[in-house]
Amino acid sequence: MSKRKGIILAGGSGSRLHPLTDVSSKQLLPIYDKPMIYYPLSILMMVGIKEILIISSPEDMPRYKSLLQSGKKWGINFSYKIQNKPNGIAQALLLGEKFLKSDPCCLILGDNLFHGKDLIRALKKADEDISNASVLTYPVKDPERFGVLEKKNNKPFKIIEKPKKPKTNRAITGLYFFPKDVSKKAKKLSPSKRGELEISDLNEIYLKAGKLRVSELRKESVWLDCGTFDSLLKASNFVSKSQAKQKNKIACLEEIAFRNKWISRKQVKEIINVSSSSYGNYLIKVISSK
Repeated sequence: MSKRKGIILAGGSGSRLHPLTDVSSKQLLPIYDKPMIYYPLSILMMVGIKEILIISSPEDMPRYKSLLQSGKKWGINFSYKIQNKPNGIAQALLLGEKFLKSDPCCLILGDNLFHGKDLIRALKKADEDISNASVLTYPVKDPERFGVLEKKNNKPFKIIEKPKKPKTNRAITGLYFFPKDVSKKAKKLSPSKRGELEISDLNEIYLKAGKLRVSELRKESVWLDCGTFDSLLKASNFVSKSQAKQKNKIACLEEIAFRNKWISRKQVKEIINVSSSSYGNYLIKVISSK
């Protein structure tokens, strides 16, 4: 069991996915056979986090509450917080201050998909270090779209948000581990030229204090930011092909909860009884194999 609390930031207008997002929150769009938000939620559950805050807009919040409810069916507990206006990723740490209290946390973006054996190693390493902040980096073809981490003498040196001429291709992914003082640190931030509280600026505070740890994900792992049509399709194709090849579902919340012993076989059967899809058939195999 992790000592952390989790935050999923599922706000934003999703303008890059117009007109799909005219009637649905981006993070509720499907990635193959599951809502997008299942994928970041599965990461928090694999870390062992049971207390999770969902942050979204006033318009979309009812949909998240309808989908996720209390979290009891997965053995976890959801809290909800409205973000009236998206003012940067770091704003999530201010909105979540009362929820976090004095606990360390893990913040993940609701449109990020992670997968791979290398990932589990990185997650465990970051989760165990509750005194420092931790980020995961991943090699990308378009680093100008992300915050990137530059190194000097093989040590973290500088974080640049969406550089015009990036000196490295290692982007900082949308998964952040912070110690218990993170909300206090976030209060010190000033809006950037974009008018947002930048997560890169927050990470830079920890970097300058010598309290930022970095795990480099290898190419064998997968990280996808599902905020464009192409990346959304790529994510769906990846999940479809991987599940067919491995015969295991990615981000199956019931399976993770069952393996974690957060829910019983009886509780999984109750979910199976209301599911006539291949998802329900997969859960039958899950509880039959243990």
